[in-house]
Formats: sequence, structure tokens, C-alpha cells
Amino acid sequence: MAFLRNLLATLVGLFIFSVAGFFIFFTVLAAASADEIPKVEENSVLYFNMSGIMVDKAVDDPFYEVLSDRPTAHSLLDILAAIKSAKTDDRIKGLYLEPMYLSTGYASFQEIRDAVLDFKSTGKFVYAYSEYMSESDYYVASAADSVFINPTGAIEFNGLSANVTFYKGLFDKLEIEPEVFRVGAFKSYVEPYTRKEMSGENRLQYSDLLLSMYDTYLTNLSASIGKPVDELDDISYLMKVRLPKDAKEHGLIHKVGYEDELEFAIRVRLGLLPDEDIPFIDIKNYSQVVAAESKYSSNRVAVIVAQGDIVMGGDEGIVGETFANEIKKARENNSVKAIVMRVNSGGGSMTASDMIWRELMLTKGKKPIVASMANAAASGGYYIAMAADTIIAQPNTITGSIGIFGLWFNFTKFLENKIGITHDVVKTGEYSDIYTVTRRLNSYERQIIQGTVEEGYETFTRKVAESRNMSQEDVKEIAEGRVWTGEQALENGLVDRLGSFDDAVQLAVQLADIEDNYRLNYYPKQKPFLQEFIDRMSSTIRTKLFTDPIDPILTQFERVKNLQGIQARMSGDLEVR
Repeated sequence: MAFLRNLLATLVGLFIFSVAGFFIFFTVLAAASADEIPKVEENSVLYFNMSGIMVDKAVDDPFYEVLSDRPTAHSLLDILAAIKSAKTDDRIKGLYLEPMYLSTGYASFQEIRDAVLDFKSTGKFVYAYSEYMSESDYYVASAADSVFINPTGAIEFNGLSANVTFYKGLFDKLEIEPEVFRVGAFKSYVEPYTRKEMSGENRLQYSDLLLSMYDTYLTNLSASIGKPVDELDDISYLMKVRLPKDAKEHGLIHKVGYEDELEFAIRVRLGLLPDEDIPFIDIKNYSQVVAAESKYSSNRVAVIVAQGDIVMGGDEGIVGETFANEIKKARENNSVKAIVMRVNSGGGSMTASDMIWRELMLTKGKKPIVASMANAAASGGYYIAMAADTIIAQPNTITGSIGIFGLWFNFTKFLENKIGITHDVVKTGEYSDIYTVTRRLNSYERQIIQGTVEEGYETFTRKVAESRNMSQEDVKEIAEGRVWTGEQALENGLVDRLGSFDDAVQLAVQLADIEDNYRLNYYPKQKPFLQEFIDRMSSTIRTKLFTDPIDPILTQFERVKNLQGIQARMSGDLEVR
């Protein structure tokens, strides 16, 4: 036994030593890398590999490329800043895009596309090459001077679709009964748990949403490639583009060719010899250069980056108390002259949303507040944007969804019939156990909860009316949980302008009268490196416990488990492709 005990102690010691050594090695390596700012050569070409996932502000993780098997994470706001800076950087002569199924929403693609067009307006070249290009990838690539597709590759150009996953059949098999309370005929978040297909209202709102988004898509595409919208719509509707050669024949791309052929064209443009290396600089590396070369200013614009689910607690998403505190600190900081609320959220907890809204209202009138809507600012996401002095959205932002719901599940039959567990209760009041998952609610209990939800809806619509200078009756006409594109929201009064994050920043500094002297500070601040490393490692370990085929379902169940209180949230499974 002593031998085994000593052997075990030795093995544990070796493991700890190995982990510590591994950690120290990479910490030193990361620190050394962080101190070294990339050099931008003359005659350089900015390179953007458009693959992986795009979020508004990605965590700066030096271990990501080494330790993670997840897709590359791009930070949209850093990418936009890099392209904007490269526009006036004499060292940068052009931009090379390599799109391949970048995962993000259409509003983000819109911002990238607009930045590319702005870059190109200076006379600098933009080339794009891809083996496989999705419809959203092509939206950005179409802004280039020249688009190449690999001869054996593929390009998608067949319109948009929205897919919703339904779980009612699964719950029926497991004998789990959803308990649903909602206000708004279009409030569709609960439908996957109560139906096996879309309701008529949900199908209507998503159809209108897609048509509005695709109209924006085709209109902008027409302006870039010089083909009439009707012709593009016909090509898309009948899926006439199936192979790269079809895209060339219909005028969507400039050449069916290989990457070396595009690089040859770049060498010619730069005046290089055929065997000379092209001085590429990766856009992430160039972002470091932009940050290092940015001018100092005592005037700050606080950019509150609110991305993800709105929740009451935890370490991820838009945590009510955390974000309320960030806004309070910005209000009380004399160096902060304006606030930009960057919202990229389909909503969540109404209470957490209200906490954030309250701090914004306390700040309103003391400092300019401008809301910049990203891919989605809907339901609770709209709630935390509506207090701003001005709301700016992209035409294809998903917003609105002004409605609320309550949802939990009755597990009685599942527990008893499937795994043999029963429950009994002792209580002091008739309704002491109203919020239970071990029995059905009676009609009076349902009436109590439905009344609470309806009161929450009255609060939501009243605050929208006050924020937007509308009557509550007019708000209810466009509420009911219905989602709108940014373009539709401009028409019905839910937003003030269409534009980008940069437009929001420019308006904020103009209102604060600091146009020529400011810097952006992003909040919440990133976690300390060691804490972020430990969190990511534990997250990776948890992920490995599940198999890929059921991971999306488990993820959805995890989200449902975290629904606390009344929810202001749009459909969680809506994916526009």
C-alpha cells in the first residue's frame, strides 16, 4: 500500500509540475509576443481570412490558437478599426479578402462591406478569393474590385432562409409538459416547446423579415456589380448559379481561377517581380499596430459592448448588475464624455434588462448616449437600447420583439413514469409551492402568473412609449413580440437612423463636442489573463463531455434552465442563412 501511495503521489506531482511548466512556458511566450508589435512594410497588403466566427469584441486570448479546437474568433470592432486605419495608411496599398463561411449575422456583414467600400473609395485595390463562398460571404466579397473562385469550388446564391428547431415531439416522448405564459401573438420563443411547426403569426413575421433583409442585400449588390435587382432576384430564386462558371457567366464574379493567379494580379498591381513575396500583413496583427499607434486623449468615449443573453448572474453574457455598474462608473467618471451602447442581443431576463435601463436613464441628460444595434437588438436587447438619446441600426439588424413570456416545465410524469421518482409536499399557504416543476398548475395559479406577465408587458410598452415619444397604444400596434429589420424599425419609429458603429461613435463625439480629441475605451474590461485561462480550460473540458450530434440540443436546454423570472427574449433558435 505504501508503494502505491508513493507511486500515486509521484504521478500527481509530475502532473502538477507538467501543467505548471506548460503554463509558465506559454505565459512567457505570450508575454513576449504581446510586447512585440508587428511591423508594417511599405507596399503592404492587408489580409483578412474571413473564416471562423465573428463577435463584436472577442477576448484577447494568446492561448486560443494553441489550445482550442474551436473556430477562429474575430473581433468585429477591431476589424472595422483596422480597415478604417488602413484606408489612410500609406504603407497599405490594398486589401485581400479570403471569405470562407464566416459565421455571424447580416448586420455584421453589412458593417464589414461598408468598411471595404470606404477603403476602396481612396483608390486602393480590393481583391477577393475563395474556394467555397456562402451567400453572406459573397455579400462582402461583391464589394471587391475583382472576385476569384476556385474552379472546383462553390458559391451559394439562392436566397435567405430561417430555420427553427422544435422540441415538442421530444417532450411528448419524455412526458414533459411545458408551462407557458406570454403576451404578444408574435412572441415566438416558446413555440419550439409547444408546437411542431411555426404558427401563422411566426411564419408571417419571419417571411416579412427575410424579404426586407434580402431586398437590402440585392439592392446593395446591384449597386456594386451593376446588375438590375430584378435580374439578380431571378438568378437567386431559380438558383441559376450552381458552379463557379455559372457565377462568371451571370456576372457575379470576375474570374474562375486559382489563388496563385490572383496573387499574380496583386504582384502586377504592386509592381513586384513574379518571384517576389507579397508583403501581406494579417488584419489581426495590423489591429495591434493600430492600437499601438493610436493617439492618447484624456477624453474618453465609453463603449459598453453588450453581446449575448441578458442574465441576472454568472460570468457570461450581459449580466444585469455588472453592466449597470459599468454604466454607473461611466456616468461618474469625469474623463468619460459620452457613452455608446453597442447592443448585440436577442434579450433575456426582463429584470436584468430593467437594471441596465435604469442606469441609462440616470445617465441620460448628463452625458450623450448613442445606441449602436448590431446583428440583433431585440426584446431585452431593445429594452437596453431604448433609453439612448439616438438609436442607430443597420438596415438588416433584427430588432423589436417587444413582448415577454414566462416558461418552465412540469416534470411530474417524466419523473414518475420514466425514472420512478415521486414527490409530496407540506406547505403553510395555499400557493406556497406555486413555482414548482413537480405538478401541474391549477387554473387560478395560471391566472396569477399570466397577470404578472401581462403587467410586465404593460411596463415594457409604457417605457418604450416614453423613450420614443409615442403613445402606448401606438407602441402596442408594432409590439406583440414582433421582430422587425432595422429598415422596418426606422419606418415604424423604433430607431432613429440607419448606420454603422462608426456612425454611432461620430454622433456621440459630436454631441459631446470632442470630435478631434477622443479615444474609445471598451467595457466591461477583459478578465485578468489567469482567470480567463482557467475559465476557458474548464469550459473546454465541459464541452468534451458531450458528443457533437446532441450538443445543440444540450445547449438549448442549458439556456432554458437559466431562464429566471419573466423573459424579454426573441426566438433563440432563429438562424438566417
